Amino acid sequence: MSNWLQQSIVDTGRLPLFCYFVALIVAFVATRINVRLIRAKVGWFRNVSVGEMHIHHVVFGVVLMLIGGVAGFVLSAGSQIGYAAAASVFGVGSALVLDEFALILHLHDVYWEEEGRTSVDAVFIAVAVTALLLIGLRPLTWDYGPLVNPAALIVGNLLLAVVTLLKGKIWTGLVGLFVPVLLLVGALRLARPGSPWAHWFFIGRSPRKLAKALRREERWRRPVIKAKIAFQEFVSGRHDLPSTRRHT
Repeated sequence: MSNWLQQSIVDTGRLPLFCYFVALIVAFVATRINVRLIRAKVGWFRNVSVGEMHIHHVVFGVVLMLIGGVAGFVLSAGSQIGYAAAASVFGVGSALVLDEFALILHLHDVYWEEEGRTSVDAVFIAVAVTALLLIGLRPLTWDYGPLVNPAALIVGNLLLAVVTLLKGKIWTGLVGLFVPVLLLVGALRLARPGSPWAHWFFIGRSPRKLAKALRREERWRRPVIKAKIAFQEFVSGRHDLPSTRRHT
């Protein structure tokens, strides 16, 4: 293990990214354990409040991200150890911010509501992208030889990524930035029924494609979503409170 860490992480200059990755995961898990204990009113676990004002942990996350980010700028020309320490602080702050991403998105406390699952999705995406960077992949850097202009390749991949995302294929679009063949597959395949692409081109224009997309969603996508939600609830707790966003 120590040899792998030295050869694959330290010697390749990826120690700061590795520390960020570990800090992000550990801080997210620790935060979710803490909030679940608070929700269950176990022992001394309570929300942080000043008077009647609840201080959300996204506030602490922003502060830690500022500290880690500024420290990273200061230490970037110094030792890798100091840079790694700054990256760890930034990772903890990122976990706290992303864990309440849904609150920022909706400007409303939807933490335990269905909309709150967006926060868990945001953390999973951050972890996945960081893992891809950690193993050495870089977005939009694939070389197809002298016959392909690099600028045209980047623009083409970005356009495919936009189409893929508009078709509602979030994971395919993000991972495809690192593995471009996935962008081609995502851009060519049928859009998901609730996606912007389906709204623009299926509803009222192509009932046949919309019906086909709905059948695919029900047959293939729903079981995957149920499995994902089950895993999310195992990690982060149940988002089972009734939605209050529409009433604000």
